[in-house]
Amino acid sequence: MKVSLLKIAVLLYALVFSLQSRATLILPTLQTQQDSITIWIKAAKNKNYTSHQQKVFLEKAYNQVILKEGTNAKANQLSTIAYRFYELKDTLNFQKINEETLKLAYKLKDSFGIADAQWSYADYYLNGEAYTKAYPHYSIAYDYFNGIHKEYQAARMLYSMAFIKSRYRDYTGSEVLLFEAIKKFKPLKNYKYLFESYNSLALIQIDIKEYEKALFYNEKALEYIEKIEVKDFYLQASLNNIGLTYLKKGKYKKAIKYFNKVLDHDLSKTRYARAIDNRAFCKLMLGDTSLVKKDMLRALKIRDSTNNKAGIVSSKIRLSKYYTYIKDTTTAFKYAREANGLANKVKNGVDYLESLDLMANLDPQNSEKYLRRHIQYNDSLIAVERKVQNKFTRIDFETDEYIEETKRLSEQKIWILSSGAGVLLILSLLYFLRIQKAKTEKLLLETEQQKANEQVYLLTIQQQTILEEEKVKERNRISEELHDGILGKLFGTRVGLGFLDVNADEKVKEQHQSFLDELQEIEKEIRDVSHKLNTSFESSKVNFSTIIEQLLKDKSTIGDFKYSLQIEKNISWKDIDQVTKVNIYRILQEALQNITKHAHAQLVTVDFSAQNSQLVVFIKDDGSGFQTQKRKGIGLKNMRSRVQKLKGTIEVSSMIGQGTSILIKIPM
Repeated sequence: MKVSLLKIAVLLYALVFSLQSRATLILPTLQTQQDSITIWIKAAKNKNYTSHQQKVFLEKAYNQVILKEGTNAKANQLSTIAYRFYELKDTLNFQKINEETLKLAYKLKDSFGIADAQWSYADYYLNGEAYTKAYPHYSIAYDYFNGIHKEYQAARMLYSMAFIKSRYRDYTGSEVLLFEAIKKFKPLKNYKYLFESYNSLALIQIDIKEYEKALFYNEKALEYIEKIEVKDFYLQASLNNIGLTYLKKGKYKKAIKYFNKVLDHDLSKTRYARAIDNRAFCKLMLGDTSLVKKDMLRALKIRDSTNNKAGIVSSKIRLSKYYTYIKDTTTAFKYAREANGLANKVKNGVDYLESLDLMANLDPQNSEKYLRRHIQYNDSLIAVERKVQNKFTRIDFETDEYIEETKRLSEQKIWILSSGAGVLLILSLLYFLRIQKAKTEKLLLETEQQKANEQVYLLTIQQQTILEEEKVKERNRISEELHDGILGKLFGTRVGLGFLDVNADEKVKEQHQSFLDELQEIEKEIRDVSHKLNTSFESSKVNFSTIIEQLLKDKSTIGDFKYSLQIEKNISWKDIDQVTKVNIYRILQEALQNITKHAHAQLVTVDFSAQNSQLVVFIKDDGSGFQTQKRKGIGLKNMRSRVQKLKGTIEVSSMIGQGTSILIKIPM
């Protein structure tokens, strides 16, 4: 009877409990008229329900949200639902709903919604250790959060990006991001993330063997622990890091003190295993093997039970070192080989390389094989890390452009949908044809203009040459007239007057002689003038040199600079054809134009010389200079083209703030 009554009581209790649970489960349904979506989402976060029940609530919330009009509130609710699915490890629903969130946010131009959805994607990939996929999402989220002055969220993005960069040994990039994050966390008095940031800086210093800096940043991190409500967890991490720093420095006794401080706390299995393993290793390094083996094996057992693969690798490497120390090479090699296999499996590059070193030392016969594998793996690891670092740099550089492009594409999409596809195609085709025609006409016009300009310069030089030659001929003619005509007549007149028998008084005779002397002086002056007029020179040289000097004079006035022109006397300008002279003139003109527009020079030097059957033109200014790799102006392109036509060479050297020099060599 008692047994029957007991069974009935148990059944009644189970029935009541079932009804209560059922009532709790359907409670949101009774209040859908008020704010059902909020209720479903809140219920989905209630840990009293099973994960299956929470997913049901999320599906109910989602089904009602998608019926709403597209607003920022809808985007926020979708984002919350997506992230809760992610927390419940329902990746399919997370990716589906988060994608819908992102599309709606872009459509609404909701910067916060875009950033929040990108953050969700980033966390999803980060927790899956897909760091190269997570980074661009953090970068985009940071730009949007920063653009709307959401300082906390922006700082969180910087912190996560710094963590990823440190994973690929981009320590400088990681430090820069952490310092930027600290600047944002300090005004917010977010002590937790200030601690995390300084703690991360300390870990970076350990990796790059800057141990004093690591201790400094650990001390900075400890300053913020006192201001964190639940500080024990963070204190353990900080004490362990300080101990690890002293371990790396070889200060094993100090390291043991800090690991003992860690062990004084109530630790999780993972942290306890790490602390006793670190302490045991320090003892081994001091030559104290008491309890070392026991602690190391205990740490390995804990790590194995929690499936902490990185910890298992570390334990086996240290056990290998322990057995090496006690000269049990067989056991030492066994642990090293197991560590090597697991490190390779979990892609732990640092431990993989260390295990190879151990195996090489423990197995001399195959040492070369292990060392060769070490070198190959290290090279490939460095190459991968550099590739990823470059990728992150490009992502940082291109994120702003990506955001602008996304906005542009969004606006373009709206315009395209409002316009007819056929009309747009026709207009685009007509526009393309018109542009192509205009470009073709412009190109032809520029080509004809260039030819015409060159012809004008050629004709100008030829005309000036003709004028110069005519001047020379006229001067020679005048010289001959003076020497052969006028001078001869004057000489005859003076001689004739000299033979005259002048019968007069002394005063008249003296005056007569004075006139004869003056005629002789006039003859001398005319002879000198005639000789000067008849001096021979190269008219072509004077002509081209004059044109170059006039060009420099004109440009120096416009550009407000002084100039120096040097032309070697041994250059035979008459042997250089007119086309070459025209191109030299245009090259110099283009160079001076660039100096006037961009360089703001004080002094310009132009030097013409002849070397090894080549005409050498050297142009130098003391202006602002430029980066030759980035400058792709039409001026430099035209100069190179002209020199190439003349089968010459051109070298352009420039540095910011140190001026520019151009060296041109043209066969004569």
